[in-house]
Amino acid sequence: MPNGPRSVSPVATGTERIFGDLREVAARVRAELEAEIVESALELPAGAAPAAEISRFARDERARVLEAGVSGLEKLAGHREDELDEGEVFGVEAIVLLEGRPAILVQRQDFAPQHDEWAVLEPQRPAIRESLARVGRVEVTGHPSLDWIGTAFLVGPRTVMTNRHVAAEFSRLEGERWMLEFGMSARVDPAEELPLEGEPPGPSVPYEITDVIGIHPDVDMALLRVEPSAEDGLPTPLAVAADAPASLPGRPVYVIGYPAWDGRRNEPESMRRIFMDVYNVKRLQPGAATEFTPGGLVMKHDCSTLGGNSGSPVFDLVDHRVLGLHFGGRYRTGNFAVPLWELVDDPLLEKAEVNWV
Repeated sequence: MPNGPRSVSPVATGTERIFGDLREVAARVRAELEAEIVESALELPAGAAPAAEISRFARDERARVLEAGVSGLEKLAGHREDELDEGEVFGVEAIVLLEGRPAILVQRQDFAPQHDEWAVLEPQRPAIRESLARVGRVEVTGHPSLDWIGTAFLVGPRTVMTNRHVAAEFSRLEGERWMLEFGMSARVDPAEELPLEGEPPGPSVPYEITDVIGIHPDVDMALLRVEPSAEDGLPTPLAVAADAPASLPGRPVYVIGYPAWDGRRNEPESMRRIFMDVYNVKRLQPGAATEFTPGGLVMKHDCSTLGGNSGSPVFDLVDHRVLGLHFGGRYRTGNFAVPLWELVDDPLLEKAEVNWV
């Protein structure tokens, strides 16, 4: 991904805020581990054994990390934070990512049934699917080193929103006007999912980026003109929040985007094994808004995002309006987004015909 702000997951921050009853979570994870160990004890057919070695190693590594995480949760529940060792901290992070702040794979513009902390997503599934269809991966042709850059989403009849640092990879400033870079093309593909096992990838109908409407002077935002590459046209744009929710800190939200591999965290090889090394594809990333100062141009959230989430929308899980434009994060601190309602009278967003609701 390009240089500039890149977000990494703010895992293991506010664990009690995320889970509530840490002992209950520890007991559930321990029970799941024990059930998995019993199942894995079954003998494999001789011909399948060699092919299964890698996945067995990954399962063993995952179990080792999660067992340490269970121990860490139990110490946190007993207010023994000072006794946590490095392996237990990492294990707690893994449990937070897997259970409390997951990055759920999107396949066929849908997601697997959710339980426990995120069973709340189930009644919201139809609205979330509508959101999924309007978010895509920003892909480029002619770039010297990249074939995709970040995430963008439909906010107007022919308008997508993303970050300035994403658009800067395929555009340039000439005088006072931003233009598409000569010799390069860009598009937004709302598919780019991990295919279902045994099935071909789903259909892809990308939007061609034809112009730069503008780059915001004060926040990390770009607005781009798009055209459909098929006769069906573009979907209706997402609803963008014209006003702030009644209460923001603690409000459930979700991000949609394309998290990319980021090796700047502790024990990257272990984390790769835990999450099966699946990156660069569409994911649903639930969490909560954590902080906002009225009148400011930054809101914080704790969804588990990575570098490719640059330009992702932050949705309100209550009414599915877009609250923010994700632009970066800091490990163990939080993630940052532009609170869009603060720009409701901004002339650039008016020019882009943003769908305020």
